[in-house]
Amino acid sequence: MRKRVAIIVLLLFVIALIPTFAQTPKRVAVIIKATDSDFWQYVLVGATNYAKENPGKVVVTTYGPPSEADIDKQVAILEDVVNSKPDAIVIASTSSDATVPAIERAVKLGIPVITIDNKVNTNAVSSHLATNNIKGGALAADMLVERLKAMGKPLSGKVALISAMAGVQVLTDRDTGFLNRLKEVAPNLKVLPTRYIDNDIMKALAAAEDLFTANPDLVGFFADNNHSGDGVARAIKERNLGGKIAAAAFDSDPEEVQALSDGILYALILQDPYGMGYKGVDSALQALAGKTLPAYVDTGATAVTKANMNEPKIKGLLDPMTLKK
Repeated sequence: MRKRVAIIVLLLFVIALIPTFAQTPKRVAVIIKATDSDFWQYVLVGATNYAKENPGKVVVTTYGPPSEADIDKQVAILEDVVNSKPDAIVIASTSSDATVPAIERAVKLGIPVITIDNKVNTNAVSSHLATNNIKGGALAADMLVERLKAMGKPLSGKVALISAMAGVQVLTDRDTGFLNRLKEVAPNLKVLPTRYIDNDIMKALAAAEDLFTANPDLVGFFADNNHSGDGVARAIKERNLGGKIAAAAFDSDPEEVQALSDGILYALILQDPYGMGYKGVDSALQALAGKTLPAYVDTGATAVTKANMNEPKIKGLLDPMTLKK
């Protein structure tokens, strides 16, 4: 009798443990483009906040090369992550092509992949979460023209476009959206040949200085990410041209936010990096649960100026570090 009772107790104990084993947290690897950029740190805040809010549901590990220019390094990181066999991967791929073989191998191994920010050239991914960068670029053009009108300047003269890197689809889309919209709303503005700065702030500063020197009729700048925006802001500040030239930039970091507050940059076009990280991990878990996800999710773009930068909903976009748990 005692033996039977002992067996029953043991069985009940094992049954009680079954939910615990079944609820083993899923391991999700999040790979960003670069660790040297506040923008990508904001993505990680979103991803790790999701894990902190769901401690028994998911464990997030984060990876990334030092710079967005380190494409080969990111590929190597991805390959190592695939070899470690996490349950799912969320990646902001610097290249649309270089990471494709490793992504496709991951999917063949049963590891769902969610891409954020930059689209990769494969249909193997479960879902893609990103800004509509054509619309974002067009919004930057609208803001630049708005600033020129507010300053009472004619919509003529030259505009400089400084891009972080060549050959990156999100930046190409951003620049295309800007150029096409500017042709519509201010056809007499001449956009100078794009200057590429390898995502280097000092190169952006040097490029802006060169453009100022060579083009005395320069009336505006568009910088298509935060590092190019930082460089442009420094050049404008050094020449004491804050409020005298129209400048719009993408994303935000502390230096860009300060330049916006000081009137050096007129507008920042903000994506939602926090949301990309947060929703990216959530999408990975949905994919693991067998749910069919939308092929593309637009994470939105918002124009921010000095006039609205202190609104509560904008503050979290400007500095997602304030949301860190």
